[in-house]
Amino acid sequence: MKSLLITGIHGFVGTNLVKALKNHYDIYGLDIISPEQDGVIRTFSWDDLENNKIPRVDAIIHLAGKAHDTKNKSAADVYFKVNTDLTKKVFDYFTTHKSIEKFIFFSSVKAAVDRVPGEILTEDVTPCPVGPYGESKVRAEEYILARLSDEPAAYTGRDVIIMRPCMIHGPGNKGNLNLLYGVISKGIPWPLGAFDNRRTFTSIDNLTFVIGRILSSHMESGIYNMADDEALSTNELIRVMCKAMDKKARIIKLPRGIINASARIGDVLHLPLNTFRLDKLTESYVVSNDKIKKALGIDRMPVRAYDGLTHTIKSFISK
Repeated sequence: MKSLLITGIHGFVGTNLVKALKNHYDIYGLDIISPEQDGVIRTFSWDDLENNKIPRVDAIIHLAGKAHDTKNKSAADVYFKVNTDLTKKVFDYFTTHKSIEKFIFFSSVKAAVDRVPGEILTEDVTPCPVGPYGESKVRAEEYILARLSDEPAAYTGRDVIIMRPCMIHGPGNKGNLNLLYGVISKGIPWPLGAFDNRRTFTSIDNLTFVIGRILSSHMESGIYNMADDEALSTNELIRVMCKAMDKKARIIKLPRGIINASARIGDVLHLPLNTFRLDKLTESYVVSNDKIKKALGIDRMPVRAYDGLTHTIKSFISK
């Protein structure tokens, strides 16, 4: 395998994949913008895909999509036009070009569930997404899986991998970690220390390692979660942030009853802290990565969750 087509190549994940893979593959991009990028031979437009102007490649990594809008300001149809319809278009291109050996689609754990049933999320959960982001991703997954089931001969000897990463972080990323860092870096105490939740993250370095291994080996087609090995509580995450900033962690354990009562008042008075936001801040979301490690023949991810998060936080500080 020598050449790749990466959609959404100028985004956070795409940029990091190029850095990790540019010395091993000829890389072409597909995006709505086409600035020059070290390691990318050329970035094509979506019209080029429709007009069959893309050079022959050995694998497609489909990253392009509409990211989850945490402020809920995006119209629902935008998610389906981008996350569902665009994925169908790219997968159809893969299907008709038989020389392409691998198709890797970046979905999300939110395509599975909004809240983890039980203690840990595995790939065999029955999808029950909440909201247009997760729903649009699972519709794309269903389209791919249906094609694999209906036309198995068309995919003989070809790997179709659906990746479900949990929150991806690393230098240059903009997301919820940045928001929490903004609060903690100002010395504002964390008042929810009495809540003992646990969450799993995905270091960009672990992600690029896994994609490299997928490209260089054969894997059974299907759905794979992507996550670091360890889950951290929000309190542990804050301690990681403060240690990276060389500050003392200020975590206050206010009684849970008082916090819950305040959130209910927030529901009535439309305050920043309400029951929905409290639930999101304190819920657990632990994701299993056992399936993908077994498929790749590895016992552990190369980067510890603590180390990956420390690297990310230090990149915030340097800015």
